[in-house]
Amino acid sequence: MADAGGVPRVPAGDDLPALLALNNAHAVELSWQAPDAFARLLDRACFVRCIGAADALLVALDQDAQYDNPNFAWLAARHPRFVYIDRVVVAAHARGRGLARRLYDSLIEYARVHGQQRLVCEINAEPPNPASLAFHRGLGFAPIGQARLPGGKTVTYFERVLRA
Repeated sequence: MADAGGVPRVPAGDDLPALLALNNAHAVELSWQAPDAFARLLDRACFVRCIGAADALLVALDQDAQYDNPNFAWLAARHPRFVYIDRVVVAAHARGRGLARRLYDSLIEYARVHGQQRLVCEINAEPPNPASLAFHRGLGFAPIGQARLPGGKTVTYFERVLRA
């Protein structure tokens, strides 16, 4: 169900293999997923949108998700309500077309409709992810904390407070 116009859409079941491959091609930034774990993640998410066959993907969970993840736990301990951006990725061949921005615009609209006022995420500080850092800062995300994860990765937590 590819969309040449780049409009965010809910993925169909037949999109999952290509989206899993997109995710796993960027495992350093996102974390590698087995097929069954990836399907469970998407089922737990409050918001999943993709663009094209597998040009871009965004997965977000709200505070009510049952998600065993240290980043989610860190944020849940500090905020009673939020939308956590678990992963966003754009395929190398599709970069520079504004796809991530379209996904975020769609997520912001979703969050506002559902009474959410805070988007949160983490960005790798070690190993660094300067592209993600620049993108999120450009969208108004600000740092709110940092943690060293068990695997040795250091992350910085960010939030964007949504105005009504």
